Amino acid sequence: MLTEGWDTNNVTHILGVRAFGTQLLCEQVVGRGLRRQSYALNAAGLFDVEYADIMGIPFDFAAQPVVAKPKPPPITTRVEAIKVRAALEITFPRVEGYRVALADEHVDAAFTADSRLVLTPELVGPCRVRMEGIVGEGVTLNVDVLEATRLSTVGYELAKHLLYGRYADPDGAPKMHLFGDLKRVVNRWIAEGYLQCLGNTQPAMVLYPDLKDRACELIFLACQPLDPGPSEVRAVLDPYTPSGSSRFVGFATSKPLFTTRADRCHVNHVVLDSDWEAEFAQVAEEHPRVLAYVKNQGMQFEVPYRDGSDNRRYWPDYIVRIDDGRPDPLNLVVEIKGFRGNDAQLKAETMRKLWVPGVNNLGGYGRWAFAEFTDVYAIEAAFADLIATLAAPAAVAA
Repeated sequence: MLTEGWDTNNVTHILGVRAFGTQLLCEQVVGRGLRRQSYALNAAGLFDVEYADIMGIPFDFAAQPVVAKPKPPPITTRVEAIKVRAALEITFPRVEGYRVALADEHVDAAFTADSRLVLTPELVGPCRVRMEGIVGEGVTLNVDVLEATRLSTVGYELAKHLLYGRYADPDGAPKMHLFGDLKRVVNRWIAEGYLQCLGNTQPAMVLYPDLKDRACELIFLACQPLDPGPSEVRAVLDPYTPSGSSRFVGFATSKPLFTTRADRCHVNHVVLDSDWEAEFAQVAEEHPRVLAYVKNQGMQFEVPYRDGSDNRRYWPDYIVRIDDGRPDPLNLVVEIKGFRGNDAQLKAETMRKLWVPGVNNLGGYGRWAFAEFTDVYAIEAAFADLIATLAAPAAVAA
């Protein structure tokens, strides 16, 4: 019986055995057969056509029945953690958010390339619109009026938004004594060219609500110290499941796979979403200082971050356990990224300024670091250089 709210994706036949008072009711019942059984893409990058046989339900249109040829299901492979490889298990904290405390109640910023916000017509919307009435002369509307907005006004509004949104007490009251610092930081961000305007856009457009949130998030991340102390950034863990592990990986897939070495990975296969990820898997298996690694798929390893006013999550590609010469190994979170959009900036900055220091300050989850590789042809050399840099302080100390 198909009742309201009933939802499943394996409906192949629908049989009407009661009277239908309206055409709409027929359509609602048939809608239960519109859920796809498979979302796997074919060789053309499209969904295969699926059909459901409907009998005993009248319709006002004439349509010839379509006979769908049986199609064998795609060949799937089981991806799972191997029990005999338990020594290669990788555990990780499941972070829900971040708590930031200012040790000296002072705000300053260290801007990087990831602190840049580029305004384009694609991002802000049309900069020139032609309005034509039914009668009379048409009018062209543009954004020249925004040219009258001074940069000091833009800086003031951004600093105010940053103060109320990010630097407030638990009861919601803003820390007004920080406004001077925040205004200086925002003015530096504008004066040093981290706000770029292309294609006839104006700096005042950054005050659009969504862009204002995005700019303040970039500035806030730049205000986090590069080497935060133990009292400055703390990760907030999931109260019900504070940690995850590679031992819970278990799913079937029809995607291309890379078979892992028994002495390097707890999971039997790496699911390849791109050739870049296959290249990194080979590099990780061949490097002598890699103790273990795992592809982040089926592990629920998520990183919360903010994109403007939206709270989002993203899934890094790999976790690699590295022997950097210290008693406890280093857990390296790896992101393989080709095109770096604004969301990639937010993800990388969140990892460096919030997630990594927040988890390290908690203690109990080992040491963590983050690396991003953007050149597929230089992954091997870049990874080797990174490992050498990470191991250098330990070697000098020894």
